[in-house]
Amino acid sequence: MERKRNVFDGAAEVTGERIAAYLRALPQALKSQIQEIRLRADRPVCLSTGAGVLFLQKEGNPGHTAGPGSVIVFREEIEEIFKRICRCSVYSHQNEIKNGYVTILGGHRVGICGTMVYSGGEVTGIREISSLNIRIAREIKGCADGLIRQIGEELTGGLLIAGPPSCGKTTLLRDLARQLSEGICGEARKVVVIDERGEIGASYAGTAQNDLGPCCDVLDGCAKGDGILQAVRSLSPDFIICDELGGERDAQSVTEGLNAGAAVVATIHAGNPREFLSRRQACSLLETGAFRTVVFMQGRSGPGKIREIWKAGDLLAQMGGGASPIGGVCGGGVCSIA
Repeated sequence: MERKRNVFDGAAEVTGERIAAYLRALPQALKSQIQEIRLRADRPVCLSTGAGVLFLQKEGNPGHTAGPGSVIVFREEIEEIFKRICRCSVYSHQNEIKNGYVTILGGHRVGICGTMVYSGGEVTGIREISSLNIRIAREIKGCADGLIRQIGEELTGGLLIAGPPSCGKTTLLRDLARQLSEGICGEARKVVVIDERGEIGASYAGTAQNDLGPCCDVLDGCAKGDGILQAVRSLSPDFIICDELGGERDAQSVTEGLNAGAAVVATIHAGNPREFLSRRQACSLLETGAFRTVVFMQGRSGPGKIREIWKAGDLLAQMGGGASPIGGVCGGGVCSIA
């Protein structure tokens, strides 16, 4: 329970003492449900949960509507918070900033909104910061138990976890890494986590803050394509784990992992099978043969819950199937492979 308290409060600290005091005072039951803390210049502080948006109040519990008692975050505070998340070194975080986020201690990702700066047709930075979105990263040990029971040795054929943002994909991925590394689901396996955004292991000063087990190596801040190649060349992994595939190089990179005999476990943005198959990059990943199973998460309303499990071959068979229904939907728990 102490660990759960510290997760939310640790993320809240970056907002500064005035706002953090209101956040720390929230009931623990509510803290455990909050997925995001949204800060917009000269606007009320918003708290996103699976049930909807709440507005932080100076007195009493958060409400569903903003009012005179709402806690406002001022523009100068946004600027101070931005400096704080960059640890007063904006330049050293420039690569993250141009991608729209900075990952802070604890693995919490802070999304950044403002005026985009372009050079040579590419985004090089963001200035005049207008809003920040702190996504709470939670380590929930055992959350992958049901999935492992369902697919068992199918994991060795590669696993792709699909779902919309804030549905628990990274949390599930983190627990899978731990269980594979510890040997909970069989013998201990050599795991390499390619933590491009710092959300899986939450490394700080070279040490992962989250528990990824005793047989796990972490390539922190490493691009997925480069990380997969480095892993297969020098770390002889049984499993390569990474977050948010979908770039142009990703299909080629996972093929490299497959050819080296490593199983790839990764996530991708897609809310359902139809949306998945509408994305050419997602289909390209399946066509590599690196993924035997695809899991679809339930969504924001049921973070961490699995809606459907598909065999990759069955999904590929749907690619030319027109508008016919795809698969069966489970009622919120883990279902059998479709």
